[in-house]
Amino acid sequence: MVRDAIYLLQDISEYARAIYQWKTLRRPGKGVDYTAEDYRDSVRRAVERLHPEKMRLRVAEIITETPTTKTFRFSRVDGALPPFRAGQYVNLFVEVDGVKTSRPYSISSPPDSDFLDLTVRAKPNGFVSTYLLFNAKAGDEFTSTGPQGTFYYEPLIDGKELVFLAGGSGVTPFMSIIRQASASNWPFKVTLLYGSRVPDDIIFGDELNKLSKNSDKFKCALVISEPPEGYSGLVGFLTSELIKEVVGDIKNKTFYICGPNVMYDFCLAELEKLNVPSYKVKRELYGPPDDVTKERGWPKNLSPEIVFSVEVVGYKTIKTKAGEPLMNSLERNGIVVEASCRSGACSVCRTKLLSGKVFMPEHTAVRESDRANNYIHPCVSYPLEDLKIQI
Repeated sequence: MVRDAIYLLQDISEYARAIYQWKTLRRPGKGVDYTAEDYRDSVRRAVERLHPEKMRLRVAEIITETPTTKTFRFSRVDGALPPFRAGQYVNLFVEVDGVKTSRPYSISSPPDSDFLDLTVRAKPNGFVSTYLLFNAKAGDEFTSTGPQGTFYYEPLIDGKELVFLAGGSGVTPFMSIIRQASASNWPFKVTLLYGSRVPDDIIFGDELNKLSKNSDKFKCALVISEPPEGYSGLVGFLTSELIKEVVGDIKNKTFYICGPNVMYDFCLAELEKLNVPSYKVKRELYGPPDDVTKERGWPKNLSPEIVFSVEVVGYKTIKTKAGEPLMNSLERNGIVVEASCRSGACSVCRTKLLSGKVFMPEHTAVRESDRANNYIHPCVSYPLEDLKIQI
């Protein structure tokens, strides 16, 4: 009985001491006062270092990869480069002929580099790619987002045998993963099937061949769709037959796809022929389609050249073509919408559709709550009639 009373008094005494410390020092025991201003500032600074919303980048070097492709090697001028996952991207902001816009580019350098490589390939009628390839020079500065995206290796889910299906500049996120894996003594096996139109368009070709020769954990198969006369390598497209020939048994392998939009439907159908389960397929979205009229569900007989009016509440009314992403028209008219992926996945650009109808490709990742409340992604939204929107 006496012992219980002593313990009770000790508990009360400890409680009183804790209350005294809390009132006077705001640091009970050895804990931390999470409400303190200095603590909140230190947390904010740490988060900004690890996950910067924006970065200021300077072109340190420009490397010519192919006649149509260059790598822009950036250093960061407003801090240290943040950590990222191999396979992620940044959205690069540019101003071209007075138009403020942006484009997402996958990082091709590995995460442990002192620099950030963005590899840009010429695109027919390309707006930003043309500007970068023919106008950007060493010393130029740009703003970008911090690293973003979910197209990266997950060891607990993806297993130890990976198959990369790349098309054109879609090889860039794979290059970051491959370079990191090579520097880490290949913690998993990789088979890369890389499709290009002609041999001169193969990006990182020499490096890929060298890596393939130096490790039995990396295999590279280059596939040319328009081979020159006398070409002796693999030709055609990434069909199920070709994948089976190069990869062999597909059991327990995880497939990644990155390339032009037209490549996705084709490769997904070919993987279905091989009975690859959908949960073993990962894909990186690749911007708006080059020709939206070829997308499934595009209204028949609707010309992409027809012009509609778009009233932007609080701004002005603009004109836009049916076959052009709404965001492009907004930017050309001086209306900048916050954006990140420009592929219909991240929802950063979500905009309220007050009236009218738009077409969005099937891959657009609009949340069900947004669909129910008439929100659209203007980066991949195409007007089907006059619109009224609110940014």
